[in-house]
Amino acid sequence: MKAVILAGGYGKRLKPYTENVPKPLLSVAGKSILEWQIRWLKHYGFKEILICAGYLKEKLVNEVGSGTKYGVKVGYVVEDEPLGTGGAIKNAEHILKNDESFLLINGDILTDLDPNELLEGLEEKYLGTIALVQLPSPYGIVKFDEKTCKVLSFVEKPRLMDYWINAGVYAFKREIFNYLPEKGDIEKTALPKLAEEGKLRAHLFEKVFWMSIDSHKDLEEASKIIPTLSIFSK
Repeated sequence: MKAVILAGGYGKRLKPYTENVPKPLLSVAGKSILEWQIRWLKHYGFKEILICAGYLKEKLVNEVGSGTKYGVKVGYVVEDEPLGTGGAIKNAEHILKNDESFLLINGDILTDLDPNELLEGLEEKYLGTIALVQLPSPYGIVKFDEKTCKVLSFVEKPRLMDYWINAGVYAFKREIFNYLPEKGDIEKTALPKLAEEGKLRAHLFEKVFWMSIDSHKDLEEASKIIPTLSIFSK
């Protein structure tokens, strides 16, 4: 079973760090985002990884290489121009078309969720399974008595239990290539179409760590949390 990592973006929100370093190679607790992802995938049994590279692709290849130093096998599919997330996957069709299914991960997320649960959810009528996590509040919240307005407590950045977001981790059957554009984002093309046809399944992860690395503050926060996770301490 192959795991595909989308690692071709520019990481514009993380400039100036990404002017000379591709976003997946930014450091979190002394290791790159990409290395943490590879370690996560290996922990859950994925040892064949395909990286969809674009921006500063040479640096990605030079850093990760064949994957031997991580105990996995790594291959690459390169885009010569930005293709979007959907186009990047379509660009890898020649490698993935003979696989019954594959895992897909955005190259800027860190998590400890078990991706095997997504593959188990690929029942006959579904072409894809999407991981959902609870929306983390960017702010602390204040609890108070609604009658008296007396402040009761403060909760630092809780998960908003009633709201779920796309975690950027998917499992797809090979039929997904029939829905992918040559250029464009999967979030705006294939996923809405699959949902409309009833062929996309949601899998909810309630008690997992998940973070999208979108800012300098995210890098700092992730550097504190990632080393404490049990899957990375083995």
